[in-house]
Amino acid sequence: MMKGKSMAEEILDKNVNTVEVDEHEIDGEIKDIEDNTQVEHAYGADDIQILEGLEAVRKRPGMYIGSTGERGLHHLVYEIVDNAIDEALAGYCDKILVELLDDGIIRVTDNGRGIPVGIHPQKGIPTVSVVFTILHAGGKFGGSGYKVSGGLHGVGASVVNALSSWLEVEVKDGKHIYKQRYEKGNIAQDLKIIGDTDKTGTTVTFKADPSIFTDTTVYSYDTLLFRLREQAFLNAGIRIVLKDERSDADIKDREDDLQFEGGIKSYVEYLLETEKKDKLNDDIIYISGSSGDSTAEIALVWSTSYSTKIMSFANTIHTVDGGTHETSFKKSLSATVNKYGRDFKTLKEKSLSMDDVLEGVIAVVSVKLTDAQFESQTKAKLGNTAIGTLVNNIMRDKLYQYFEENPAQAKLIIEKSIASSNAREAAQKAREASRNKSGIGNKTRMPEKLTDCISTDPTKTEIFIVEGDSAGGSAVEGRNSTYQAILPLWGKMLNVEKARADKVYGNDKLTPVIVALGTGIAENFDISKLRYDKIVIMADADVDGSHIRTLLLTFFFRYMPELIEEGHVYLAQPPLFRVSKGKQHFDAFTDEEKAEYIERLGGNADVQRYKGLGEMNPEQLWETTLDPEKRTMLKVNIADAAAADEVFTMLMGEEVEPRRKFIEDNAVFATDLDI
Repeated sequence: MMKGKSMAEEILDKNVNTVEVDEHEIDGEIKDIEDNTQVEHAYGADDIQILEGLEAVRKRPGMYIGSTGERGLHHLVYEIVDNAIDEALAGYCDKILVELLDDGIIRVTDNGRGIPVGIHPQKGIPTVSVVFTILHAGGKFGGSGYKVSGGLHGVGASVVNALSSWLEVEVKDGKHIYKQRYEKGNIAQDLKIIGDTDKTGTTVTFKADPSIFTDTTVYSYDTLLFRLREQAFLNAGIRIVLKDERSDADIKDREDDLQFEGGIKSYVEYLLETEKKDKLNDDIIYISGSSGDSTAEIALVWSTSYSTKIMSFANTIHTVDGGTHETSFKKSLSATVNKYGRDFKTLKEKSLSMDDVLEGVIAVVSVKLTDAQFESQTKAKLGNTAIGTLVNNIMRDKLYQYFEENPAQAKLIIEKSIASSNAREAAQKAREASRNKSGIGNKTRMPEKLTDCISTDPTKTEIFIVEGDSAGGSAVEGRNSTYQAILPLWGKMLNVEKARADKVYGNDKLTPVIVALGTGIAENFDISKLRYDKIVIMADADVDGSHIRTLLLTFFFRYMPELIEEGHVYLAQPPLFRVSKGKQHFDAFTDEEKAEYIERLGGNADVQRYKGLGEMNPEQLWETTLDPEKRTMLKVNIADAAAADEVFTMLMGEEVEPRRKFIEDNAVFATDLDI
């Protein structure tokens, strides 16, 4: 039996090692950032333009929200919140309330201008009805209602409506309170006045349609909190409140009030804190500028660690696949460090690669622009070229200025980059030496301890990475030799989270794994050369075994992420107990199962605690852990890149206690691994 979720999404950006930068200027003067997002327009019915169609959304929801799984479910909330954020960007909203209610109901309230309720000049129906029932209808196409917006496609509100069992909208226009109800995207009740008010704003309440979201309609508070905290950081001063009012919530009446006056500088400070990293340079560098209606903000700091974390956003939308703004940031950062180093004779003849300069960087890149061009409705990647030029120009000028004004900090940064370059060169030599020594890519020179399978069809084979020679011996005898390979590991494994690449290549504990799999690692990884369909980590069901699992998963995550993304990595789940009476035997994986089997056998049973895999004879190991017909395995998934990165940093970073607690609390008794 295999337990797991859907295939993971991409988790790592691919960096290009180049220092060339587009030096041409953009039209218009670059000036300090201002309130460029605010508009002084009444925002009426005439501002809503129609580009049309809703049934297509229900038939192919993935085209609009990415998936109908947990990720797509939460995306519905983001779409409504993004509309409220757009009001904030325009200068008309400073508070957003998101409430989780019973029965999978979400309510989002803002104090913006309120969606227009006047009759639409083209459609002849209330404009709010147009917004919620017609695809590509919104106030963001013409540029008068909003200067910048995350929801530029004009499909957010209508898509949420289409994918909901029902949706209700209340609008306050400063005079009256209007209400309308929709069911599965269609108008169920006409717009009507239900009261009077001197306030403005919009409240959207909806219930996701379980016939669309068949996996789950249960929202994760922590997932929503992650995104909303992001929005609060990106919009300094805006207050976002998240409340959990569900009667079955794990934490009753949970509430987070999010407001950060420091904006993205506060975000970088938060990332430093959560990832337990120390600053290399004293200051969090803040750079901003604008040209026309476009603005760019960048906050960055170098940490003493080796990993890089760059969060990029366009109109407050997290561009998980980067885009022109992120690419320009990386290139200009590299170019500026190189230029300063050459100008002040720190580098001499040496040139630093982009990866050298980026080592240890924690940065937030946030741009806001009119007519943002995303590659899809999920807005994963920004395509506007002009904003990339703006980012390049302000980075080139203002970062260089920071270096000139802070030469001691600049020296530390360049010295770290040089150390990274030296380590990269050492890693290349180690990689070549390891390849020559171990026969990487040479099928005839497999690791000495590998007991390979007979089949050479990589779609039908599996390799068990086993803790210790004793368990390895039992596994070799108990396996099906046709398609199951066994690779024992021994000794203390390297924690790659705290090691540069030159320490990874040639490591005597990791090299056998690399060679056996056949794919290479890091920039040389090639999944087409994978020799096994399933890679199964098989360790003892104790804290030490859990630590080994975590070390291996960290290695795969950092150096071979495609293995996880494409669903090749599993965790074996050996039983903890054998419950016996006479000729009856049961294997129990939890204390609860043990108690159930004891009761089933009349309360008088022998209980054997498996102290480790090495204690099992080959037959037991086959029956409990190796046999595809009877075994339980956990499929390793990465549902969210940022969250996964945080978890691995927490588990494998410098802070010991969080790692120990996580392993002890979760690793043994987990029913799913969703990192």
